[in-house]
Amino acid sequence: MPDQVKVPFVSFLPMEHELDQDLRAAFERVYTASWYIEGKEDAAFEKAFAEYCGVNYCIGCGNGLDALTLILKASGIGAGDEVILPANTFIATALAVSYAGATPVLADPDPATFNIDPAKIEEKITPATKAILPVHLYGQPADMDPICEIAQRHGLQVFEDAAQAQGARYKGRRVGTLGAAAGFSFYPGKNLGALGDAGCVVTNDAALAQKIRELGNYGSDRKYHHIYMGQNSRLDELQAAFLSAKLPHLDRMNAERRRVAELYRRGMHNPLVQLPAEAPGCEHVYHIFAVRCESRDALAAHLAARGIGSNMHYPIPVHLQPAYEGLHLSAGSMPEAEKISRTQLSLPLYYGMTDAQIQAVIEAVNSFDG
Repeated sequence: MPDQVKVPFVSFLPMEHELDQDLRAAFERVYTASWYIEGKEDAAFEKAFAEYCGVNYCIGCGNGLDALTLILKASGIGAGDEVILPANTFIATALAVSYAGATPVLADPDPATFNIDPAKIEEKITPATKAILPVHLYGQPADMDPICEIAQRHGLQVFEDAAQAQGARYKGRRVGTLGAAAGFSFYPGKNLGALGDAGCVVTNDAALAQKIRELGNYGSDRKYHHIYMGQNSRLDELQAAFLSAKLPHLDRMNAERRRVAELYRRGMHNPLVQLPAEAPGCEHVYHIFAVRCESRDALAAHLAARGIGSNMHYPIPVHLQPAYEGLHLSAGSMPEAEKISRTQLSLPLYYGMTDAQIQAVIEAVNSFDG
């Protein structure tokens, strides 16, 4: 009997082996220069990532949560304000609103795409609403045209949570160019990941970019002169250098993720497992390949028994987290988000999967009988 093919939920090893020399060279460059904060590596990555996204400005920061928080604070959003966001996102999206002093207002997602449903946004708008914060969840862009039309009609700002969608496109445009500003995370597991925590903001607004940079540098516009009560959130030189080494390969690696996703679509035909939908006009980069199954836990156990990893994103929606009891949203108030939280399972999909691993996942999913 042949050995069972093992498939971890994620592995960085194929990518790291391929880019080993470039990553080591990046480390040596920083170590030799002996300059670790706000140096040449940070400036070079910011310039390259801005050009990649097609925007004028990129401001490095500590992580994706900080990126969103800095956007909101720099845009004047604070106490007494409301920001509309999807109910089924990672908690960081809501935390950014809270850290800015505003109130997160949750809207249910489209069950087909997992992204915020534009039809559910307008009913959430009140006189206190100041912005909409859609999330490009799992690597698929949100439906930005109707979202921006609603925002324009009501005089609202639109910011993107692009933490999971580096390189994705909406109607030919990169995410990061679809609102007033966008926050990215470079957590190691992201499609473009650092070797530690890192993030950035991109925007075409010069004044906003300057204020974000100042807020992330202790509120300082020059050394020892502080015009805001800012915070310490800067992209360090080492992470910037690693990201610069990886950025030229991002489109190629995203294309490989899309290839694996297409093989999954062609090969999986289990009526108990609902595959993710790719919305028209969207170039999904499959940070996560999220399926739905009414017997989700049984499916996860079935896969584990066959040596295949999986994960759940996210089993407890934001409004049912103890941290957000203050929103006073009970079970049943966000029905689509709650259904997704009960049925969503993430399958292995990462750069460097072998054909045997891909086939093993397909066969395991198809053999599940509930």
